[in-house]
Amino acid sequence: MTFSLILFYVLAAIILFGALQTVTAKNPVHAALYLVLTFCTSAMMWLLMQAEFLGITLVVVYVGAVMVLFLFVVMMLNVDIEEMRAGFWRHAPVAGVVGVLMAVALIMILIAPDTNLAAFGPMKDVPADYSNVRDLGSQIYTTYLLPFELAAVLLVLGMVAAIALVHRKTVNPKRMDPAEQVKVDANRGRLRMVKMEAVVQVPQAAAEEVSGSHAETKEEGKA
Repeated sequence: MTFSLILFYVLAAIILFGALQTVTAKNPVHAALYLVLTFCTSAMMWLLMQAEFLGITLVVVYVGAVMVLFLFVVMMLNVDIEEMRAGFWRHAPVAGVVGVLMAVALIMILIAPDTNLAAFGPMKDVPADYSNVRDLGSQIYTTYLLPFELAAVLLVLGMVAAIALVHRKTVNPKRMDPAEQVKVDANRGRLRMVKMEAVVQVPQAAAEEVSGSHAETKEEGKA
């Protein structure tokens, strides 16, 4: 077993751990951090497979921009975790069915007679002047043009959803009106001193006792 193969298994285990923690973490911030770990480890695996452009792009675009923005949005929205968990078990059966169907589809692809994993063989050495960027671009804009356009549409939908979350209505918002602030007179309207008698709250029992003593005093005076 070579060092590259050992490193591949280690990175694969870290990716599985990060992905599992991402979907099971109770705190959305922790889930985002585990997703960052998964992305960084995936970038290392791509570098190991001599796909340098994909690895660097994953770190720069997803880890450096998208995930940082996601963390800021999650922290600024002040998400109520208990409210998010309220309807979790109601949707759990549907999620379980979808997960089982995806697992069955993956297993059927792997055991299909047309799938020959041995045909891929070990990674071959590429010449020094080889550019995976050129091959990647030619494949994206020819063979995989439709999936590429669908991915672009999904990114636009994600951007629209983020904007909608940021501009949601807040409860009892506090806003300042500059026009009303300018109209305020510095000498009048800000503070007004009012003279009034002191008011002392007397308990009911004490009030009855005081009234009784006053009545006794009046009777003694009459006598």
